[in-house]
Amino acid sequence: MPLLDHFHPPLAELRHWESFHTAWATEIMRTLNRSVLPRGCFAEAQVHVGGRVEIDVAAFEDERATSTATENGNSGGLAVATWAPPATSLIMPAVFPDEVEIQVFDSSGGATLVGAIELISPGNKDRPETRRAFAAKCASYLQHGIGLVIVDVVTERQANLHDELIQLMQQPAQFAFSRETDLYSAAYRPGRQVTGDQVELWLAPLAVGEPLPTMALALRGIATVPVDLEATYVAACADSRL
Repeated sequence: MPLLDHFHPPLAELRHWESFHTAWATEIMRTLNRSVLPRGCFAEAQVHVGGRVEIDVAAFEDERATSTATENGNSGGLAVATWAPPATSLIMPAVFPDEVEIQVFDSSGGATLVGAIELISPGNKDRPETRRAFAAKCASYLQHGIGLVIVDVVTERQANLHDELIQLMQQPAQFAFSRETDLYSAAYRPGRQVTGDQVELWLAPLAVGEPLPTMALALRGIATVPVDLEATYVAACADSRL
């Protein structure tokens, strides 16, 4: 099945996008766990879009209320010593990028992150600060030796986050896409060599009407496995009745 142009209006609403990409991320996770990952590894899907900050603040408020109740002896059970930091007037603005992500863990010595697949959201592309935040997250993965695949099928916003990552890491233009490309997938395999640290790159421009590629996901210190974007996309479309 070719890449569907289902992100153009009138189907570009965030709810539609998030619903489909959640299904796609889930299908990639299932495929990795069923038949791709080596023994001892497992994949999990993570989806946090839009209101994650408000959810975190609410959780903090609940925690603070619980702490106060315990301190006042109103918990209804055994009093437990609690601690909260002092109030601060230093509160700086921040940008937390959307996450539609499949994380791969090695369980042999406790769950250790060894690989990640990022499905880019419209929110990742809409402002300079969100683009930088996404690129910074990807750079952090690579600097820790974690293999990475990013996939961008967002058609209504023009930005290339791979090129943003290359600029952030202060690498020459030869590692960016050779022409303007808004739809693409990119795979990164970081590693240490005798000659120095390096990241191997696989770049695949995408086009509406063309099949999706299979990308290489490097698992830190273990192996490199295939991620069949086309097969998982087809399955997600079927599940979503697109």
